[in-house]
Amino acid sequence: MSLTTPPRSSGPSGSSGSSGPTEAEIAGRVARAARAGVRRRVLVTLALVAAVLVVAVLSLTTGEVALTVPELVGALSPDGDVFARYVLLDLRLPRLAMAAEVGALLALAGALFQSVLRNPLASPDIIGISQGATVGAVTALLVLGWGGLAVAGCAALGGLVVAAANLLLGWRNGFSSYRFVLTGIGLAFVATSVVGYLLTRSDVREAQSALVWMAGSVSGADPAGVRHLGLVLVVLLPVGALLARGLGLLEMGDDTAATLGVRPTLLRVAALVTGVVAAAAAVSVAGPVSFVALTAPPIARRLLGDGRVGLVPTVLVGVVVATAADFVAGHVVPGQVSVPLGVVTGLLGGPYLVWLLATTSPDRRSR
Repeated sequence: MSLTTPPRSSGPSGSSGSSGPTEAEIAGRVARAARAGVRRRVLVTLALVAAVLVVAVLSLTTGEVALTVPELVGALSPDGDVFARYVLLDLRLPRLAMAAEVGALLALAGALFQSVLRNPLASPDIIGISQGATVGAVTALLVLGWGGLAVAGCAALGGLVVAAANLLLGWRNGFSSYRFVLTGIGLAFVATSVVGYLLTRSDVREAQSALVWMAGSVSGADPAGVRHLGLVLVVLLPVGALLARGLGLLEMGDDTAATLGVRPTLLRVAALVTGVVAAAAAVSVAGPVSFVALTAPPIARRLLGDGRVGLVPTVLVGVVVATAADFVAGHVVPGQVSVPLGVVTGLLGGPYLVWLLATTSPDRRSR
């Protein structure tokens, strides 16, 4: 008995068929994967919003004067209990709002730095931005004898000066993320040495006030500061969202991004400037709150599971980390006086940094 080969069916283009998937099947898989990614992004965002709300309720109801949820809702009414309104609106709500704004701004800065520099170590507290802001604030406090908004302004100016010096020193016939990170680390050491010199040459009582600011705290939050920082956040978030779209195209390579209308060098500089302004604004009012900018983007990336940093989830992670750390600082750590927010974030972020350095091999060939 002879064996005959059955005729092969023609593919969509009329050529002989193969065992691989057709173009329609590939398109279907891509569409399903995209829908699954969108669903996961929505679920992660909703979960983070729920986490923010849980931390907010805990922060507003817990303390020496405990408030129940009905009392909390009643205190928001103009006809509510006067004392409860004072505790909520003048003491707890400004602190919570300030911690949330600081966390959002630092997370935004960290996301932009890490996306542009393609380095998990790129954050304001690693590449000198926070240290430069500290120099500006300590100079205002100890040398000029200023206070209030003047300290915040000098802190923001110090962060911007260090960022400008970093960009100039790291520029060699084009932008290099590797040089930018290394130069920033060197400038961070210089700024830390300057702060140490100023502290040793000042009066003990004056140095004490500077040390409190350097620890990173939102305990002195007031409604005016919350409004000012909120305005900065409202301006920078849409800017960051616009830049994030272009940074996503850069992941495909500069040449491909350029054909799609993106100017790579200009986009990187704009993203770095936006990140510097966000970090300087946060540090200027709360001090150098460490590790929030470093940890928020990778946490969001892990939650999303697609290797990309979503701006909204990253900002929400920053809010959760900062507000939860402030709650721990004020109500969980034992002591008669609440510890600064930056102490708790440092305790949590330090082990993460050690783990990151032990498990990550930085790409020295990055642009």
